[in-house]
Amino acid sequence: MLTAVVDLLSCPVCRASLDLADRTLWCTAGHSFDLARQGYVTLLGGAGSNFRSDTPDMLAARTRFLDSGFFDPILSAVSRQCPPAATILDVGAGTGHYLSAAVDAGGGRGVGLDLSKAAARQVSRLSDTIGAVVADGWQPFPIADEVIDVALSIFSPRNVSEFARVLRPGGILVVVSPTPRHLGELVAQVGMIGVDKDKTERIGNSMSGHFVRTDRRLVEYQVELGHSDIADVVLMGPSAFHLTRTEVDAKLAGLPDPMPVTASVTVGVYQTGLQTDS
Repeated sequence: MLTAVVDLLSCPVCRASLDLADRTLWCTAGHSFDLARQGYVTLLGGAGSNFRSDTPDMLAARTRFLDSGFFDPILSAVSRQCPPAATILDVGAGTGHYLSAAVDAGGGRGVGLDLSKAAARQVSRLSDTIGAVVADGWQPFPIADEVIDVALSIFSPRNVSEFARVLRPGGILVVVSPTPRHLGELVAQVGMIGVDKDKTERIGNSMSGHFVRTDRRLVEYQVELGHSDIADVVLMGPSAFHLTRTEVDAKLAGLPDPMPVTASVTVGVYQTGLQTDS
């Protein structure tokens, strides 16, 4: 619910704080933003986005897949990083699956930020302690300075300077990114988008000057996925923009059902306000 997190938000036009009155957010300069009927708010800046947002079909596939528990070891690895009563920001929140678990684990509150209005509608239904905001993760976040304890980037964009700005001193950023082995069995068989082998190194380089890495661990295991599960995991992400369900089903027709598939990600933890040795 947005009322639980209004104090964390800032105006995307002038960066002033926001107050809620009569289902409208107002800043001191007079900029106003109406809440949607479902309870989320759109806080997009003036610049348009060059990125495509998740569709309702993608979010439905993601809900089915994640609710089936196939990524629960990843979910647990993220939730363990969140201290009690933490204020959590999830950028690229999608269905809010990871944000909801993190908030529930510590009894805190959270903001789910996503470019997709369909995602915001889903996040807004999660909990009274979670608010949903439509915003572009590559633009300045509509979040006040130094108000977040834990920020999450789960298979999503990493606007490093903005994460550093909104986190409190000593706050942590949890980054989940796929390794080249992640869902590797499906890349050749189904035409799913693969992972750049240099991705982990690029993430580490991007953090330099803003964060110090305090932990990084590999979460890797195999799951048995039926054809319907495989279709969901393929079509819940960016591969959905160039593959249809009919095409995926046709590619799966000659494959075992179920089949073993590798889940492989790194969970990196980065902290602000630490000094490196000179």
